[in-house]
Amino acid sequence: MTGPSGPVPGDGPFKPLEGRSFRFACHPGISCFTACCADLKLVLTPYDVLRLKNRLNLSSDRFLETYTTMETGPGERFPMVLLKMTEKAGRPCPFVSPQGCTLYEDRPGACRIYPLGRGSARGGRETYFLVQEAHCLGFEEEKTWQVEDWLADQGLEAYHEFNDLWMEILTNRASLGPATHAVKKVQMFSMVSYNLDRFRQFVFGSRFLDMFDLDQGMLDQARADDPVLLRLGFQWLRFALFGEQTLPLKPGLEKRA
Repeated sequence: MTGPSGPVPGDGPFKPLEGRSFRFACHPGISCFTACCADLKLVLTPYDVLRLKNRLNLSSDRFLETYTTMETGPGERFPMVLLKMTEKAGRPCPFVSPQGCTLYEDRPGACRIYPLGRGSARGGRETYFLVQEAHCLGFEEEKTWQVEDWLADQGLEAYHEFNDLWMEILTNRASLGPATHAVKKVQMFSMVSYNLDRFRQFVFGSRFLDMFDLDQGMLDQARADDPVLLRLGFQWLRFALFGEQTLPLKPGLEKRA
């Protein structure tokens, strides 16, 4: 399993998907059940973090400290959060059991979409490929899926929506400005992407609301609703990192912007 941008089809286990259908099923009766839930380098997206920390009833800080590591890859500007595997034999996921995923309803998007991978959209249409690992016997099952049916069955609509918004930020190559500004902007990125508790404190406990002319109904929702807050955070990141006019300024501040 990989990060939100995905690998290149044809590389290793990543195979082109012929047409829009594939054969696959996963269940406890297969001898390889949960074999794919170990020794992973699994990037967690902001929506993954949101769902997992809320499912566990943990603060953002506690979830990140307990279950993740953060690293910035060579040539990358922004840090990624990875799910921390356990130290048990085989390095299994902390949430897997012999019966399967203990957080199944809130499992990460990369786990949901498996055995598919999602590529960048071409001509306005998403592309998908198969992740056909040698140990997986699910491809020998009789169940046949259309891509659209699999995505709906696995509950991926919200994951794709938020991942697409996030990718607009990750793939934006606009300058972050001088080094001193860039350091602060990376901190902004990390706060919104991974620590919604801290971002909520920033929105409602700083001069943030003195600057932006925002809908009061949306703000009331954002106080308690993490997805609403995350959408606001992505808009603010595009404003703060790249200077895009994604949030309206209060009257009188436009001239100074």
